Amino acid sequence: MSVVVTERDEDHKSREFRALGRRCWDVHQQGLLVGVFYSEQEAHAYRQSLEQDEARRHAQAAERF
Repeated sequence: MSVVVTERDEDHKSREFRALGRRCWDVHQQGLLVGVFYSEQEAHAYRQSLEQDEARRHAQAAERF
């Protein structure tokens, strides 16, 4: 599984958000947008949570066999 955190570029922000000069981060899982965060730390914490959940699912699936 791939989970990627990227800063949202200006072209993908609303005019209002650009006017405020704010930054935001997107979290993509397997190429799909799964979260938008206004804090880079929160985005990375969510990424880690997704990765841990995936690791747990794989470990549980391996135990069944």
